[in-house]
Amino acid sequence: MKAESRAVTTNQHGNHDDLVAVVMRHLRSPFRKPIQEHNREAFQQAQQLVADWDGPLILDSCCGVGESTAWLAAKNPGALVIGVDKSAHRLSRHAHYEHAEAGQRYLLVRADLHDFWRLALDAHWHLSQHYILYPNPWPKAAHLSRRWHGGPVWPYVIGLGGELVMRSNWPIYLTEVASSLALVNCSANLHPLLASHEPITPFERKYQHSGQQLWELRARLPEDGRYFSAIEAE
Repeated sequence: MKAESRAVTTNQHGNHDDLVAVVMRHLRSPFRKPIQEHNREAFQQAQQLVADWDGPLILDSCCGVGESTAWLAAKNPGALVIGVDKSAHRLSRHAHYEHAEAGQRYLLVRADLHDFWRLALDAHWHLSQHYILYPNPWPKAAHLSRRWHGGPVWPYVIGLGGELVMRSNWPIYLTEVASSLALVNCSANLHPLLASHEPITPFERKYQHSGQQLWELRARLPEDGRYFSAIEAE
């Protein structure tokens, strides 16, 4: 990705007017969509490793080509890192971006996160860190439900716990995430990334090359995951 990237354009001037109502509706209702069998099988591949693992567990959601997954494994040699993406094409390009030394503990899995996150919560995964990096923001106001925090799977992300780390080139996306976390008494810190910081995904490198300001959100999610009575009742 060497081409210049356009800055995000949106018809929103701040957080979406319906954000609170949408997030609260999903917090009160379990996600009933049936889990697809191929996602269940993909999850079992990861679960076999996690079940035998006693150390820190890091999830790299929307990992794309897995460059960030390899980077996280290299930076956290005492952790098991699971990278998940739904695109076989992106995952097939991983060898070009892999730079962790032999012996690093990480696995790339092809699965839809709408199913994977629910399966992980059902299997009682407890994350130490959860990375959700570029590019999802769906910046049109009509597309709130397509943003992770505007969809029915968001409570499951919160339920997995750990330190949530999200990056974006659209700050409203992250201020909305912060506001959605505040609804469950969870505070988030949002700060700009320095232009000289080390990019860990191709999208991040592309945005940085284009001179765009990048932002990072960090939040310590609830450890017990017990804000969601509707989910526990499933």
